Amino acid sequence: MTIPCNDLPEMPIDTTLKSPEGFAAAQRALDYYLKPAVSEEVVETRFFDVNRNVSREEALIHASDLLRCAAATAYESGNNIQGPNRHLAFSTVHMIDMARALVDRSLESAQNG
Repeated sequence: MTIPCNDLPEMPIDTTLKSPEGFAAAQRALDYYLKPAVSEEVVETRFFDVNRNVSREEALIHASDLLRCAAATAYESGNNIQGPNRHLAFSTVHMIDMARALVDRSLESAQNG
């Protein structure tokens, strides 16, 4: 077994670079790794947002109503088409109904205590 040693050829060291100033890439790298992160609150821009003053119960009631409307729309769409798309429409109705059942259960538990 051979033990690694310093058998590497001597390479000249470039000592002409005194500072990273003037080298934008080096400065960006140093800033990225050495500067502390600034905590900024990221505000996400949304197309649709919910008023922050709406209570949890009001939001659940409105979500239940939206799901009821979506289920009715999907059901009517399923009645007007044939083939595999009809099955997709009715599976959408089923998923909406399951989501609405979860929302309604949340409302029941919120009202009961």
